[in-house]
Amino acid sequence: MRHSAILLCLAAALLAQPLRADSVEQINAGSREALAALRGHVQGTDGLLKKAAGVLVFPDVVKLGFGVGGEFGEGVLLVDGEPKAYYATSGAPFGMKLGQQIKSEVIVFRSEEALASFRNTRGWKVGAHAKVATFTGARDAVYKAREIAEPMVSFIFTREAMLPGLTLDGAKITRLAR
Repeated sequence: MRHSAILLCLAAALLAQPLRADSVEQINAGSREALAALRGHVQGTDGLLKKAAGVLVFPDVVKLGFGVGGEFGEGVLLVDGEPKAYYATSGAPFGMKLGQQIKSEVIVFRSEEALASFRNTRGWKVGAHAKVATFTGARDAVYKAREIAEPMVSFIFTREAMLPGLTLDGAKITRLAR
């Protein structure tokens, strides 16, 4: 029993180490890398990103799991390719395994109205404040705007591959003071 408690404390300490606030420079650099990875994973996203009213990028969303899991990440809202505000995303994923996973999340605002609604809502929650369509294609998929009607579309992926089957439903997004 004592060995289990020690191992539990050691695992918690090791997993908690990466959870520190990123600098604006780290978030911006990570966002550029995440968008480059997205462009490499899904054909057609370059045009989508160029036409977007805004793009919210969370380059490193850390998922931790030990019994009850959770996730957290910091990101940037880009308008015309320029950083406009910084945000945090948090949630409590289900079905987590022991360990840590890192993924990227991108929400593309396809209309000015969708972007304005997001920016004017405090404590914005996916599914509660707005529906966000999730692109579910695998690597080398093709994004076709006509296949998704919602004014917001999300992409969930790692640097190596798309993560089909995941959604952002229930994620809470809060503006950071930076």
